[in-house]
Amino acid sequence: MSRGWLAVFAAAVLCTPGQAAPPEKLVACLACHGAEGTSETVNVPSLGGQRDAYLLTQLFMFREGLRTAEPMNTFIKPFTDDDLRSAAGFFAKLPPSKPLAGPVDQARLQRGRALAETFRCSTCHSPDLSGQENVPRLAGQREDYTLKTLRDLKSGSRHGYEPIMAESLQPVDDAGLVELAYYISHLR
Repeated sequence: MSRGWLAVFAAAVLCTPGQAAPPEKLVACLACHGAEGTSETVNVPSLGGQRDAYLLTQLFMFREGLRTAEPMNTFIKPFTDDDLRSAAGFFAKLPPSKPLAGPVDQARLQRGRALAETFRCSTCHSPDLSGQENVPRLAGQREDYTLKTLRDLKSGSRHGYEPIMAESLQPVDDAGLVELAYYISHLR
């Protein structure tokens, strides 16, 4: 199947009515990050509804090797600056992921909310944790990905472009990180 045909096929199958077709270079992204920007892949973030400034920064960091997570580094390496802007804009326009369906453990939700308030997550991520400018949307993100990210930021194995997250997470024990991830994944 030719690459042009693949792009046409992907646009027809993966896009909902009224949604713009992804640029051809982004068709492969949808396999991991979800056809509508909501990931169903373990430890892979949902990108729909993320702020384009945040996405652009992350894509740049992957391309330049400032953030490592294969296959992202290899995949994004040939992207031009315009490609990065196009990718960020495309995913930012997709709808944000929805909270997990099913029963909610209210006690865990309250513990996570209390931690988010204690450590003032809303200061940077906005009161509803929907993100702002170059700060990511947390609300509704995959629980497994969020927990992995929190652990990586705390341990220093994932470097942000500012040290604030590593510093903010130091007083939170692993049980607290688990509760924060649970809370975040259930937000709208």
